[in-house]
Amino acid sequence: MTKKHLLNTTLALFISATTFAQTEEKPKEKGTLSGGIESNIQWYLNDKGLKDEYNNPTVHPVEPLRSNSYLFLNYTYKKWVAGIQGEAYEQNALLNMNPKYNGTNLATYFVQYKGEKLDVTAGYFYEQFGSGLLFRSWEDRALGINNALRGGRVLFKPSSSFTLKLIYGKQRTGFDVAHSDIFGGDFEWGLSKLFKWETTEFTLGGNYVGRYEKTDVVDPNFDALTSGFSGRINLSHNSVYFSAEYDYKTKDAVVQAPGQIDNRLIKPGSALLVNAGFSKKGFGIDGTFRRLENMSFFSERAAKGNIYNDRIMNFIPSLTKQHHYNLANIYVYQAQPNVLLAGSDFVKAGEIGGQIDMFYDIKKGTKLGGKYGTKIAANFSNYNALSGTYYIYNPQDYKTDFFGFGQRMFADFNVEITKKWNPKWQTILSYINQYYNKKYIGDAEGEVKTHIIGADVIYKFEKGQSLRFMGEHMWADHDRKNWAAATLEFNFNSKFSMYVYDLYNYGNDLDYYRNHYYNIGGSFRKKASRLSLNYGRQRGGLVCVGGVCRFVPESSGLTVTFNTSF
Repeated sequence: MTKKHLLNTTLALFISATTFAQTEEKPKEKGTLSGGIESNIQWYLNDKGLKDEYNNPTVHPVEPLRSNSYLFLNYTYKKWVAGIQGEAYEQNALLNMNPKYNGTNLATYFVQYKGEKLDVTAGYFYEQFGSGLLFRSWEDRALGINNALRGGRVLFKPSSSFTLKLIYGKQRTGFDVAHSDIFGGDFEWGLSKLFKWETTEFTLGGNYVGRYEKTDVVDPNFDALTSGFSGRINLSHNSVYFSAEYDYKTKDAVVQAPGQIDNRLIKPGSALLVNAGFSKKGFGIDGTFRRLENMSFFSERAAKGNIYNDRIMNFIPSLTKQHHYNLANIYVYQAQPNVLLAGSDFVKAGEIGGQIDMFYDIKKGTKLGGKYGTKIAANFSNYNALSGTYYIYNPQDYKTDFFGFGQRMFADFNVEITKKWNPKWQTILSYINQYYNKKYIGDAEGEVKTHIIGADVIYKFEKGQSLRFMGEHMWADHDRKNWAAATLEFNFNSKFSMYVYDLYNYGNDLDYYRNHYYNIGGSFRKKASRLSLNYGRQRGGLVCVGGVCRFVPESSGLTVTFNTSF
């Protein structure tokens, strides 16, 4: 059966099932149909004024008009849910998306039974164990990630304090599935009721994840089965909270470059994540520590290192401040769970570091707080490579120090002051200081130190209208040097808004590379529908969502986005 026939047959069965349910049952027992449509369309244009570092103008791809579109439908009847998702990448997917996303096809489908204690799914499903350091399947369309499992999932909840999850499946890759089997289980047990604690929450959890993949490596020194084990604890009492998770991955072949399975370097992996904090009215502090060693986990070993996050099994976001300023997102940190023994001056087997968040509200009516109070927020994050002994020549090997800090890779210190002056005026002032090691994060030479200042001013008019201005400046001592940026946004009402912005790399040492990245656009909302349109230039670099990133090349053109739900 061809893919086109499969899509048509599945849609026909889905419609027939919903029609049968609606005609056979009484009106009061009819099911409900819900769903949505999302379409992202880009028309790439030639732009002689947008040069790269070699003085070449931006040229549109062979197929300049591209789109990523999604249609999903869910039908619910009593305790049953059936769903499908179709996807279209025409004439091709957006630039630098996974090339496996092409054409139009049925992407996912499922049938689910939701009982009070039992939840069973057959087909494609998403799931996460603990923090996701060992296993997470999820969808993020902006990043081009959809690593759902095709198989079965069982959730058993005999009481409000205990949950058991069991999974088995093959991971989605493009419109197909990977050549491996993934299976495992997770439990979470709340013990507060057992100990009769009314103000204390105490939870224990643990999981196992297995990946079984046979490779074409002759006489492999590693097992086809790679196992992961994890334990976690969560504890909170009044305003204080603490959580910790430890993950261990059994010995497996290390992959230092995509498609190159090293049969001589066989190492285990591990992760430690600790979070603690305290909060009360007007003050809070939160600290996170994470150590990763050889923690990349893919459904196919050879997929490690691919730039599309294809076949990734776990979730390892960068634990840093998620800045809303454009210039602060030029040098963004990406988590470093991989092993790379490239030379005597460039070795890494993971990362160690963390971040501290703090906020303080100056009370209303004080000299510094004023009539409406003042909010101060500060954040500091720092990540280093793992220190240890590294052997870069054959046979390659390494032994890390568990709490040892090696080469510094990234640091970010920032302060933000929010002040409401009156019912119409509000300002946000920010200072950001960053350190970025391009060799360890971006596989390029050099270290970059930046100082960034930002001002965000909002003025509210009558009838829900508002004007927002955001100005930014970055001083950088290396790479593309200094930048300036400005954004102007006007909200006509809750439905319609427009904006214009420009990022100017005025400090670049190469005069032809001092590009303006301008953009003008707007959006319109009506009920559950949204339409946006913008024209301008895309700065090449990383686009990140929730600490996970995708590289996008420089481009120029028109973008239209539409989504609706029903």
